[in-house]
Amino acid sequence: MSESSQLKQGFKVSWVYAMSVGSAVGWGAFVLPYEWLSSSGLLAVVTGFVIGTLLIGVIAVNYGYATKSLPVTGGGIAFALATFGRTHGFIAGWALMLGYAGIISLNASAVTLVLRLIIPEVMMQGALYEISGWTIYAPEVAVSSLFLIGFAYLNAKNTAISGRVQFLAVVLMLIAVATVLVGTGFHFASQDSSLPLSPPARVGFWSAVSTIVAFAPWAYVGFDGIPQLAGEFRFSASKIMKLLIASIISASFLYIMVITAAAFAFGDNMAAFGSSSWETGAAISLVMGKSGLALMVLAVSMGVLTGLNGFYVAASRVVLTLSRSQMLPPVFGRLNPKHGTPSTAFYTIMVLCLISPWFGRAALLWIVDMTSVGIAITFFYTCACAYKLGRDGLVFGIHAQSPSQIQQVFGLLGMLISVGFLLLLLLPDSVGALSTPSRYALAVWVVLGVAFYAMRRDHLQHKTDTELKQILFAKVS
Repeated sequence: MSESSQLKQGFKVSWVYAMSVGSAVGWGAFVLPYEWLSSSGLLAVVTGFVIGTLLIGVIAVNYGYATKSLPVTGGGIAFALATFGRTHGFIAGWALMLGYAGIISLNASAVTLVLRLIIPEVMMQGALYEISGWTIYAPEVAVSSLFLIGFAYLNAKNTAISGRVQFLAVVLMLIAVATVLVGTGFHFASQDSSLPLSPPARVGFWSAVSTIVAFAPWAYVGFDGIPQLAGEFRFSASKIMKLLIASIISASFLYIMVITAAAFAFGDNMAAFGSSSWETGAAISLVMGKSGLALMVLAVSMGVLTGLNGFYVAASRVVLTLSRSQMLPPVFGRLNPKHGTPSTAFYTIMVLCLISPWFGRAALLWIVDMTSVGIAITFFYTCACAYKLGRDGLVFGIHAQSPSQIQQVFGLLGMLISVGFLLLLLLPDSVGALSTPSRYALAVWVVLGVAFYAMRRDHLQHKTDTELKQILFAKVS
């Protein structure tokens, strides 16, 4: 029996949809609208998000093609391995593991930021030290650590509980955002005010749009967690593309709804909120009262928790697949004998992430920024896999299929878009260029990856093609 068959097929359509949307919409959706609106204006922000949605939608279509042909656990690794071989499978897995771990850590730190807004007198005491201008407080370290431990335990014990929690949290977030949008809309309609539609005079419209487009792809990171779970779906792989596209559109609507609600609340008085610790929350609280603030706190809390949970689930499947293919030692691939969950993988990610609260959010942002390079690389691998499937109808691990010219076109477009995302990050003068600390972090990450690959290379190459197919692709080969 293949190892993949030991995992329970426990993920319903609604749970997977919630995993994708919840992972994509996090802290930034509720905190950054002031920055976006003040630097770009509402029209440019919405235009930028629409363009970003279309670009990432092309990537999603390729994920749909690849996952339909290879509906296996750890899809991101499987796509690279099936298309380019084992070394590239390791590169994709290394990129995803650190990328997801960084975002998990960022979400755990965002929990403490929410609490800073609600109970600052409790959270901002017991200062320990400062890193890059960010003071680390003992209560924040404790809270972040508790959430990291709690979500690892929740997921290691039962997939069903995790899925239900994710779905409920996304529903609550949607209700809260919709209510705030209606409330701020009615308020704006009753006032003699204007919306912050245009960018500042010194900034051209398309320049403002390009700034948002540069951010938008990273706003949707999380939808790619769906292929990591494909071996555990209760439903047909043929539904995956529709699910991916629906989740990206939903995430886009959520972002635009929050931004529009913020614009309604700010009106023509944005400057008045510039000194607030949470400008969007302050503006909505002013026009809707305590109920508006409570709804925003609920929405941002659900966004943070769904991101934490969703990326935990995706990261665990990456670790599991790396272990099964001998890219990591076998111990990391052990399943809970009672629940059939990759409990060792969850606790591995937890231990890795528990380091992060001690470094502060500023240093953590450097790491998360550089992991965007890894995510873009896995986008490219997936699009290349879809392209090869469309051209040849065949990659390693599957039976021959009928070629598809449409799939070739989407695959080629996706590869070009992925390269564009990489250039946005790596070109020094681009609007999305990595900071110098992030570049140093990237260099360390690459060196560590090379060293780890050197240690595991013999184990990886020791597996025969037949053994590797049985372990990773038994469901489709």
